[in-house]
Amino acid sequence: MKSIGKKYLFFCVLFLGTLIAVNVFGQEHSHKWYNSKGKKSKFKKMIKACQDADIVLFGEQHNSAISHWVQLELLKSMNGTRSLVLGAEMLESDNQKELNDFLNGKIDYEAFDSLARLWPNFKTDYAPLVGFAKEHQLTFVADNVPRRYAKMIYYNGFEALDSLPDNEKSYIAPLPIKYDASLPGYAEMKAMMGGHGGDNLPKSQAIKDAAMAHFIFDNWKKGTLFIHFNGAYHSNNYEGIYWYLKLLNPDLKIVTISTEIQKNINKLNPDSKGLADFIIVVDEDVTTTY
Repeated sequence: MKSIGKKYLFFCVLFLGTLIAVNVFGQEHSHKWYNSKGKKSKFKKMIKACQDADIVLFGEQHNSAISHWVQLELLKSMNGTRSLVLGAEMLESDNQKELNDFLNGKIDYEAFDSLARLWPNFKTDYAPLVGFAKEHQLTFVADNVPRRYAKMIYYNGFEALDSLPDNEKSYIAPLPIKYDASLPGYAEMKAMMGGHGGDNLPKSQAIKDAAMAHFIFDNWKKGTLFIHFNGAYHSNNYEGIYWYLKLLNPDLKIVTISTEIQKNINKLNPDSKGLADFIIVVDEDVTTTY
């Protein structure tokens, strides 16, 4: 962790502030846990469910400090009780070498930051997760499809991938990509855009879901727990990554977590029921990371 250096000062201040807020004002004032039916739950119940899972899909709101804090607490709670493998939407598959070099100490954080296409909020929100993997010598998988391929699909559909050379095809899920346009998440995306982009818009999201599922499954072994971090959209309602994982192996035990932002956290909004096995409802007044 020392190699990360001064760039983490901002995160440390922010993270400390979040911890103070949680401890001083009480967790009940920052967030609450619910199950899929909208009944109140607890962090401990989520941990217990994860003990028996093969894969955990942690759906976050990308700028939620509570989401990122809970993610780290999840790793702390599960490490040592299960053999862990980690992965994230925020790292693209063709940056796996750079990620491995950082985890193995071959390059420092500054080099990693310059070589990989890291998200703008990586330092504050995801570096602690990668740092945890580095400290505890855990495998961390860069499993999202490189964004250039999603862009290709947006303009030319899945067929655009057929002409890729074999070495580039290794960065995506095996072709042909299975796709169900009737899945509510994809259908809603198309409808929200008024049909702009046609079927290619949801397909450009589906390639991300398919790739993440592919690399999760490819790096998962029976007896291990794969914990994956992704935007809630990619696993809400047991669609997206979840749907593709079940195509690969319907017997996988998958626990899903989602994050919702509400004004009143004392009751789950009816529309949010069924989003995931466990839902973190965060007070809209809690400071965000960007």
